[in-house]
Amino acid sequence: MKAIRLHGRGGPDHLIYEDAPDPQPGPGEVLVRVAATAIIANELYWDLTYQQPDGTPRPTPIPGRDVAGTVAALGAGVTDLAIGTAVYGLLAFGRDGAAADFAIARPDELAPMPRTLDAAHAAVVPLSALTAWQALFPAAGLVAGQTVLIHGAAGGVGTYALQLAHWTGARVIVTASARQGDFLRDLGADVVIDYTTTRFEDAVPKVDVVVDLVGGATLARSWAVVKPGGTLVSVVSPPPDVTAHDGVRFRWFIVTPSGAQLREIGALLDGGQVRPIVDAIFPLADARAAYEASGAGHARGKIVLKVAQ
Repeated sequence: MKAIRLHGRGGPDHLIYEDAPDPQPGPGEVLVRVAATAIIANELYWDLTYQQPDGTPRPTPIPGRDVAGTVAALGAGVTDLAIGTAVYGLLAFGRDGAAADFAIARPDELAPMPRTLDAAHAAVVPLSALTAWQALFPAAGLVAGQTVLIHGAAGGVGTYALQLAHWTGARVIVTASARQGDFLRDLGADVVIDYTTTRFEDAVPKVDVVVDLVGGATLARSWAVVKPGGTLVSVVSPPPDVTAHDGVRFRWFIVTPSGAQLREIGALLDGGQVRPIVDAIFPLADARAAYEASGAGHARGKIVLKVAQ
């Protein structure tokens, strides 16, 4: 098969488009014929990308945690999927990813591909939408009538966090550059604060939840705008020295694969309550350029690698 493999640790310059061995599904595994995968620029810098599950080094890893495609083969013991089924999912770390013709998945990582989406649009959903879902609901417990502030709302995770919060019935405030204003209001934002001209803590009333997708000083300044009893969630920075401040809870997590949650998200996608945002599509052979474009930042949504022709 053709694949993108990392020959050395670091940025996109280590990515090589080349032949690689065809993977074979073991017991309890699924072989997916990949149609598309989404770019996660930071994946090239994560320790987990270069490790086996036991922590030992993994040579020439294939990136790509998001997968959309069809079931090509089933390992022993897999009975709840059928060959030819269109699926999408988030692949766990510790094995090769989906920037290749074929990828190995576990059944519980996969869900039926939403019937209203093509593979390119399905591929941008799993990691980003699951991160947003797990931040808003398991971590923050967001419910209708609350107010949420989302930092980085125009990015891959942020577009889903905004749409899911709006669907829930929350009042949604976001920070973004002025050029993203109309785009974010169209997705359901009630208030857009231009972070280049306005300090959000000077413009935002106390909110029930902050979802931080930026980190650094933005995270540190966010404590001041959360109500006592509210929650500050970050998927960028690990917990600070304190996990609560003036009655504000702090939550940090790493997204986990969940076919069950993707089924719920898929229903919202098919119902039109949530839509995926694709910034650009590159062929698999141009993965280096795609990762460079994603790493440059300021994309609307995510960048896709199209694998199947």
